[in-house]
Amino acid sequence: MAALGPRDTSDGRDESPEERADRRWNELLQEVRVIQTGVQILFAFLLTVAFTPRFTTLEPTDKAIYVVTVLLGAATTGALIGTVTFHRLVTGHRLKPETVMWASRLALLGIVLLLGTVTSALLLILRIALHNAAVPWVVAGLVVWFVVCWFVLPAWILHRYSARD
Repeated sequence: MAALGPRDTSDGRDESPEERADRRWNELLQEVRVIQTGVQILFAFLLTVAFTPRFTTLEPTDKAIYVVTVLLGAATTGALIGTVTFHRLVTGHRLKPETVMWASRLALLGIVLLLGTVTSALLLILRIALHNAAVPWVVAGLVVWFVVCWFVLPAWILHRYSARD
């Protein structure tokens, strides 16, 4: 593996604010496409669970966790699809930089909601599958892992390399 050289601290690309907004929009759209597929599969699975024979045998706590999970999944879907509908509704009004900023915020909110959805789904599934007091600890460990991968590592990299500027 090659060692990383000094970070390029030039102003970056030679692009207008509109070109930068277009580029950032395309990048955001690709990111949302990747995450939306997983969210749609998870949400579709969650919607079918209530119609299975085993659902009626769940304990009230598990049913409550299921409802929370479905609601979080719906909120996640709303935030991620909101990035695209936001763009669609303001297109043509010369607000591309603002659109990208707000759509990025919606996407980040969607990621935070996805963390809640995955956490809740894991808790429900592992409670049913394992019937073990260790389940909350396993789920907590996975949540820590997700937080490190999704938020801590990028924040650390941003801090580490921005400090040199």
